Amino acid sequence: MKLAWILWLASVLPPQTADSLCLSTTLYLEARDQSERGQQAVAEVALRRRDSGLWGNSVCEVVTARKQFAPSLVSPNTRLSNTEAWAESVTIALEAQRNWQLPVGERQEIVPGASHFAALSLASPSWRNAYQVAVIGDHTFLKVQNLKPQGT
Repeated sequence: MKLAWILWLASVLPPQTADSLCLSTTLYLEARDQSERGQQAVAEVALRRRDSGLWGNSVCEVVTARKQFAPSLVSPNTRLSNTEAWAESVTIALEAQRNWQLPVGERQEIVPGASHFAALSLASPSWRNAYQVAVIGDHTFLKVQNLKPQGT
């Protein structure tokens, strides 16, 4: 499957289904070589950002916001060809969404407060010295901004 096709499909699906597809795609592109916990943490950052509304009001808007997540950084011709990794990304994305629907105090948060993440061995973002929440696999999770859900 090509990324361009997946993003087109997300544009015609019902919002909740589209968000699951966009989150799965992001986990695949960002963290398919990471542990389940690492993929869950990436999903958590995307969901926290969606709740804040700063990058969009849907997961698809958040993960395709300019220069924020892999779907906006890699070529639209990128192929998602590892079916085993894809299946794992879908499973983890769906579970992350179920977890995130729980009331705040009942959610399992892996990287509490993390608003950003990066593979600091590959990238050197301007916010790399922000408060470090956790390191999971190759990713460092940081609290660059104090994200609050919209309306609070």
